[in-house]
Amino acid sequence: MIQPRIALDVFSDYVCPFCYLEMPELDALAERFNGRVSLRWRAFELRPDPEPTLDPDGDYLHDIWERAVYPMAAERGMTLRLPRIQPRSRLAHEAAAWAEAQAIQHPGAGDALRTALFRGFFEESLDLSDPQALAGLADALSLDGSALHRSLEQGDHRQAVIDDQRVARELGIQGVPALRFCMDGEHAGVLEGAQPRRQLFLAVERLLDALG
Repeated sequence: MIQPRIALDVFSDYVCPFCYLEMPELDALAERFNGRVSLRWRAFELRPDPEPTLDPDGDYLHDIWERAVYPMAAERGMTLRLPRIQPRSRLAHEAAAWAEAQAIQHPGAGDALRTALFRGFFEESLDLSDPQALAGLADALSLDGSALHRSLEQGDHRQAVIDDQRVARELGIQGVPALRFCMDGEHAGVLEGAQPRRQLFLAVERLLDALG
């Protein structure tokens, strides 16, 4: 099987609304360049312990949602609600890594849980730091919630999350979403922030042209 020559690492956090808003753009990219571009979602905690989390009712969040999040959501046809809580996201990243590992028995498990994590937080204020809530999401997707709960307790995928964040630091990434492009395994640049579909398409087309 021929491997795609362009790889895209998507550094994101489940408490970042712009990461959720970028999902349909990335889905369109994957469809447009099917077989020529591979996507991999990677962990990035915006506020890892012990850094304080944001005040869920503070002026900062209300301001940025009114100025940027709600308008972009309307533009992209998505439903987002300012969450009532601001949990830490480490366990959500570990849960996503666990779901990716189930792909052999359950194709698409990683994508399904990733979407459920974003939707749960930004539509229903799901507590991403609650192992039981995360296990419930897995059960709802016909995955093994009890196995996920055990995996979170044991920290099976904790190192993978830490490794992703180390790579992000080495790349100089300070905010998400951040999109790292590679051509034939070589670093080819980073785009930070939620990108419109047209910009993503142009970036990939330029890389494909360079490959010849």
